[in-house]
Amino acid sequence: MHLDDATCYRAMRARDRRFDGRFFIGVRTTGIYCRPVCPARPPKLENITFYACAAAAEAAGFRACKRCRPETAPGTPAWVGSSAVVARALRLIGAGALDDEDGGGVDALAARLGVGERQLRRLFEQHLGAAPGAVARAQRLHFARALLDDTALPMSEIAFAAGYRSVRQFNHAMRASFGSAPRALRRACPSAARAADGLSIRLPYRPPFDWRELLAFLAARATPGVEAVRDGVYRRTLRVGAAAGWVEIAAVPGSAALCVRLRPADGAAALAVVEAARRLADLGADPHAIGAHLRADGVLRPLVAARPGLRVPGAWDPFELAVRAVVGQQVTVRGATTLIGRVVARCGVRVDLADDLTHLFPTPVAVATADLAGIGMPGARVAALQALAAAVAEGRVQLDAARGLDDVVARLTALPGIGAWTAQYIAMRGLGEPDAFPHGDLGLRAAFGNGAGPVTAALLERAAEAWRPWRAYAAMHLWRSLGDSDHRDTETPRHQQAQQGRMHDSGD
Repeated sequence: MHLDDATCYRAMRARDRRFDGRFFIGVRTTGIYCRPVCPARPPKLENITFYACAAAAEAAGFRACKRCRPETAPGTPAWVGSSAVVARALRLIGAGALDDEDGGGVDALAARLGVGERQLRRLFEQHLGAAPGAVARAQRLHFARALLDDTALPMSEIAFAAGYRSVRQFNHAMRASFGSAPRALRRACPSAARAADGLSIRLPYRPPFDWRELLAFLAARATPGVEAVRDGVYRRTLRVGAAAGWVEIAAVPGSAALCVRLRPADGAAALAVVEAARRLADLGADPHAIGAHLRADGVLRPLVAARPGLRVPGAWDPFELAVRAVVGQQVTVRGATTLIGRVVARCGVRVDLADDLTHLFPTPVAVATADLAGIGMPGARVAALQALAAAVAEGRVQLDAARGLDDVVARLTALPGIGAWTAQYIAMRGLGEPDAFPHGDLGLRAAFGNGAGPVTAALLERAAEAWRPWRAYAAMHLWRSLGDSDHRDTETPRHQQAQQGRMHDSGD
């Protein structure tokens, strides 16, 4: 969303939190850049330059303000501006696409996105005012600062966890951006809770954010033995290096942030854990921009007003969500949870972490090669699940949306037993595609009918065109308007689709 200088200046003078993280202020007279909510006295308009992201301000030579801590602002929305390519590139950079200096850099990133390297740089300059490499460096720097403030990790481990090749390189970057050595910055943050037996990292978000609603959604779909939701905390098992560990995510009281706790402490795993937590909780969303767009529709307006903080619940791992989507075809949410628990018990790795955290989720190879007979799924669905797992294990299917929604849907529906509903659902929750929309879903069609019965899939698809590029959020509002009933997935078998013309599914 492009903001002019006058709008940005008014937001800055009002310290309007709706704009926090959506732009930054470079003060030319001091060489400092700030958030719109900085408590310092506002500078004059003629002395400042506005930047779309922190990386652009840092690339222009500005240092971070020590009062408002711009590195702690909510991240640049993944759907900034109007460029879908930039949105997808930001998600890939967040997942570490540019962290490996030997991995091909911006050229390789552009190839994954299906565009030229020059075009990608031009789009980043147009929408963010910074090059892809500058965005990746800013992410590395801000992650290092979070580890410095929130953990007891030694400096060398922080440096390598954040992607720096040496402690000297790390020290230089911290001095250049924050004006102090790392040890001095840590001493200046005495209130940070630095647990010795693990890592605790705060992740800011843009309010409103309905954490309880998101937790309720995840609780109903928690994979037995792998995930658990209790007392306002999401917990799950994961691989931490060569060992098994667990992570907890909870809201920080009185703060627009979540706290991610990783046990045992492992700096090398921290960045991947943080990005997975962001994806799971949809922390990159800009609820004001999304809500303003969806409220233009008469059907969605009251739904958005009732739940302005509704997010699209993501997934810790795209493969896990893909398994869930296939297993959940033609069964209730509760039934799907039972079945996926059996899959985990059959081919997952047993661990002893807690009474309700007993397994690591199986790898694609384990699912593809396991004997899944007798777990309660039809043979055709078992075959579809194992075909998907084999395709992922062999690298024939990449579970990302680097080349856009249509590409990933086409790749998934080319696999046996996966229809459009399953592919859209995987894209929506597993891959973070904000415009994914399973228009054939029976629940969505019923909700849009608003008590008059389900509308046709074709009618819903036409109506949803006005909701782009945030149809996934529209889907969540429509599903939530149905209440807490246990909806049934009815993915129409492929051999019946030609007769019925449309799939009649209901969201998991």
